[in-house]
Amino acid sequence: MYALRAIARPATAALRAPRMAPRFAAMRFLSTRYTEEHEWVTFDPATKVGTIGITDYAQKALGDVVFVELPAEGTEVEAGESIGAVESVKAASDIYAPVSGTVEAINELLGDQPGLLNKSPTQDGWLAKIKLSDEAQFNVLLNEAEYKTLCEGQ
Repeated sequence: MYALRAIARPATAALRAPRMAPRFAAMRFLSTRYTEEHEWVTFDPATKVGTIGITDYAQKALGDVVFVELPAEGTEVEAGESIGAVESVKAASDIYAPVSGTVEAINELLGDQPGLLNKSPTQDGWLAKIKLSDEAQFNVLLNEAEYKTLCEGQ
């Protein structure tokens, strides 16, 4: 018959889990609000930066986007003022700042790929990042349910 070879190390060694340093993941609670002009803002309270863009409803109404004009980084903007424009094969529409603050970044991909607004208006097609000067302006914008009701009525 066959003889089993004795294992040189104790059986408990195989059961030992490798030691790993504990890692803590910082959770970010982002929330999104909407305007009656069909812009969205996703706000990060940790950085006080809001990412803005146009909604899916707006991009469908515009049709194929062919040009996007964005504000320059560092520009101070006031809620409600025009900060750029979107042109499509059907129409042109101003982009309004949903909140006041300083433009921290713009989506430079839209210069070469304006169609990102049609393909991914709430992800890759974001327009600008604004450091809010007044967080209260974000809180008075429409929540998702209110925005959905607005769109259903149009």
